[in-house]
Amino acid sequence: MSSEQISSTASTQSVRAKSDPTWEHCTAIPNEKGGKPRLRCLYCGKEFGGGGIHRMKQHLAGKKGDATSCKSVPHDRPAKKLRKEEDNPLEVDDEIVQEIIPLSSSQLAKRKASTAGDKFFAPRTSSGAQPGIRSAFAGKEALHRADLAVVRWLYDCCIPMNAVNSVYYQPMIDAISAIGPGYKGPTYHAVRTKLLQDMKKEVQLLVDECRSFWAETGCTIMADGWQDQRNRQLINFLVYCPRGMVFIKSVDASDIVKDAQNLCNLFMDMVAFTGANNVVHLVTDNAANYKAAGRLLNDKFPSIF
Repeated sequence: MSSEQISSTASTQSVRAKSDPTWEHCTAIPNEKGGKPRLRCLYCGKEFGGGGIHRMKQHLAGKKGDATSCKSVPHDRPAKKLRKEEDNPLEVDDEIVQEIIPLSSSQLAKRKASTAGDKFFAPRTSSGAQPGIRSAFAGKEALHRADLAVVRWLYDCCIPMNAVNSVYYQPMIDAISAIGPGYKGPTYHAVRTKLLQDMKKEVQLLVDECRSFWAETGCTIMADGWQDQRNRQLINFLVYCPRGMVFIKSVDASDIVKDAQNLCNLFMDMVAFTGANNVVHLVTDNAANYKAAGRLLNDKFPSIF
């Protein structure tokens, strides 16, 4: 066999080895002495100096042999499928192998920088979360059925497509998949009563957290005036600080919007809520009535611009 053939064969074997789904659950640690790299389990941190990916597969599958069983593998691992693959490594489905998503260079850099005591993969609720073994083995057909189930609900309820860009979209899916089959979504009654009250408490905690920073950093009150389809003059009040922006309330000012003094009284209520010593600026529309209300407010609170 020529050197070119040997090189081609070695390259082909290397590509096949790297396409093994087990690489999604372990990482190679360079050997300082120049020998073969060690393999480290991403769940329990155990390292193996020999046996290659075959030994790591035994470790993950919990099969008795040359490696101890991993006790930290997520509960959704298909142990039977891993054991079957361990017994018949040549029977791995090509379609399943193609579904394995390689890690990005930034993810690899983060893993190399981690120490033995750190977590070696991102939380499952993040956009770059380490896929579970079950999701890694899911075929194209199963993934397509799941995608269709999601978009069928979106389209049926006329939900805007950009809803999938929400920061809460993937965490919702992760929370459901963590429970597994049989999960029943919240009922209409639960959504409009108990769960709504729980979310209100959660939002209030976020507002209180930002509010604790207003005295430390100062803040800006923003009054955004607008008109709805019923010609009501509405004003949205928001408070901004370096910690973040918080929506406080929306007021129907149809009866007072033309009166500078009444507008000033409305602004004073917001100043009282925020704390006069905490407010640095008040930002409003540039209409004459808002400007007049701003001057009145500045007369009462010279420190507010």
